[in-house]
This record gives sequence, C-alpha cells and structure tokens, in this order.
Amino acid sequence: MKKLRFISIYLPQFHPIPENDQAWGTGFTEWTNVKKSRPLFRGHHQPNKPHESIGYYDLRDPEVMGMQAELAKSFGLHGFAFYHYWFNGKRLLELPVNNMLKTGKPDFPFYLIWANETWSRRWLGEEKEIIVKQTYSEPDNIHHMHWLMTVFSDPRYIRINNRPVFVIYRPFDIPKLEKFVEIFKSECSKNNVNEPYLIASNSNTGMEDPRKFGFDGILNFEPQLGVLPYILEDKRLLAKFVNNLSQGIISNKLKIYNYSTAKEQMGSREFPYPCFPCSFVNWDNSPRRNNNGIIIKNSTPQLFAKYLQASIEKFKTMDLCEEENLVMINAWNEWAEGNYLEPDERWGYSYLEAMRDVIKKPLINE
Repeated sequence: MKKLRFISIYLPQFHPIPENDQAWGTGFTEWTNVKKSRPLFRGHHQPNKPHESIGYYDLRDPEVMGMQAELAKSFGLHGFAFYHYWFNGKRLLELPVNNMLKTGKPDFPFYLIWANETWSRRWLGEEKEIIVKQTYSEPDNIHHMHWLMTVFSDPRYIRINNRPVFVIYRPFDIPKLEKFVEIFKSECSKNNVNEPYLIASNSNTGMEDPRKFGFDGILNFEPQLGVLPYILEDKRLLAKFVNNLSQGIISNKLKIYNYSTAKEQMGSREFPYPCFPCSFVNWDNSPRRNNNGIIIKNSTPQLFAKYLQASIEKFKTMDLCEEENLVMINAWNEWAEGNYLEPDERWGYSYLEAMRDVIKKPLINE
C-alpha cells in the first residue's frame, strides 16, 4: 500500500424532485433547511452559509459538478462516492449521476453507495412518517444489478483489482443477505462483467463480520453516532442537563457533544476485521431536526486533520492488498448535517487545506 485514494461522500440532494416537493414543500432541496436554521444556544454557529465562490448551487446545472470536481481534485481528492437511492426499480435524486453518465463530464473518478434505508420525515432512517419505503425482492435485486452493470462500465468508475466498487450502507437490513450477494455477483459473471467489489458499511452492523455473507470489504463508517449516549432519545433528561451544563449550556433537551471526545469514543472501537477508514468532518443536523438534532461542536480544520491522520496510521497496520487503499471522508456536501468539506463563510477553504496537508504526507517514511 504505497498510495492512498481519498474519496469524499457526495450528497445529490441539491435539486428538487416530486417526492421531496410532496413531503416538504415545492422546490425543497438541501438548502431549504440550511437557510432556515437558527442558533439553539450561545455559541451555536448557525446557519452555515456557503462561500461566495460556490453559493447556493443547483445541481440541475451540470456546470456545478464540474466546478466541484475541479475543486476536489485541486486539494488532492481522488474521487466522489455518490449516494445512490434505489427503491424497487425507482431511482431518486438521480439527476447528477445521470448527467455524468450522459455527458462524460466531469472527468473525475466515482463510485456509488447504496443508501438503502426508508426515507421518512424524521431524517434518521426510522420508519415513521414514511416518504418512500425501502423494500427488497429477488427480481428487484436482479433488476438493480443489471442497471448497475451499465454504470460499472464507465471508465471513470473506481475499481479494486479491476472490480467495480459498490458500497451498501445498511447491509443487514437486506433479507437473505448471503443470497443477495450471490445474485449481485453471479449476474455480473453471467454478463461477462467483472464481479463488484462489495463493501459493507458497518454503521449499523456492530461487530458481526459482513465478509461471511460474501462481502469483500468493510467500511468503518463515521460518524458512529451509536457510541454517543442518549443519541436517539429526544425527550428531556437529567443526563442531558448535566452533560450540557458541563459545556456551559443550560438545556435538558439538546444533544450536544464535543468533537474530540466523540472522535475518541468512535476511534476506540476495535473491530474483529480489517476495514477501510472513514473520517467525518463535523456534525450538526439541527437544520433538519431542530431541537431534536445531534450537535457535535468544536470541530476545527486542525482537529479534523489530526483524526484523519490517525485513521490512516491505523489503516497502515491492516492486512490489505495494494489496491485496497480507499480512505473515505464524510462528506463533501452534507450541508444540513453540518458535515462538509466545501468552503463556507466561516472557515473558507481551511478544511480542504487541512485535508490536502494530510494527503501530501508520505504514507511510508523512508
């Protein structure tokens, strides 16, 4: 492993679609929640505003992705990992990838992450107030793979040992998982397409090793919010009051955590399998969930770089082949979760610069 490929997760929800119009109001995009956000306590930095160089962009304009790719490339990123939404043969938020496939632009490597969870109005993958339900069936699995094969053929598509990379966000939600993996791989073989290199995200898998179901790799997804106390508890708690008071905030409702503390807790987990590292930039989804949001404060470019470097050092110790060299950064543009590399009014290009400094460091000291 002499060279790493840094990939940033890309959210395509910056253009309106009928499903979001119906659920949230006409013209809804990621910017809708970002713009209306307000501070919930003293020192809470909201709303986050994009730097004037990018503005509140609209992905219906294909030039936007070209600008983003050039920016990402100039700071050392190898490619984007696009969230992919497939619901029983129907794709959502598909316009940016469709434009890429149709035009061949931008000339920037990519792969897909299947965000296979039900869409609901609670923004946490819970099946409450459902917008679009995630379902599974063997015929749809075959249909899905046949569509994916057309994408895998794109010369920009990222591969490991000539096998197209495909990540599944919630692998254990899939019924008969081993059969599902077998179908995905066998359909490619039947059509003279290289089997996909399937990566399971461990965001919802715990310690169970997905490789026993046929996966080729595991992504150590961040943030691992489940390690934080009362993370899914929206009601008022004494424990919240005590934790918040220690940070100078008087509230028994808000869920507020410190970035360094959260990163240490997430990084302390030892999994019984090798995995691709993933580092999150920041987290504050109060633009989506208001008082029920999860707020991780005190992230800085320097701290982000520190923990990104630490994840790489840990990765170097794992028994993986030369092309199993993917390092994920979450995320490029999750603005309503406060989790983005893109430049903003507060930090400018500092997070990108901090990432570039880490990328430039030699992997093997000579």
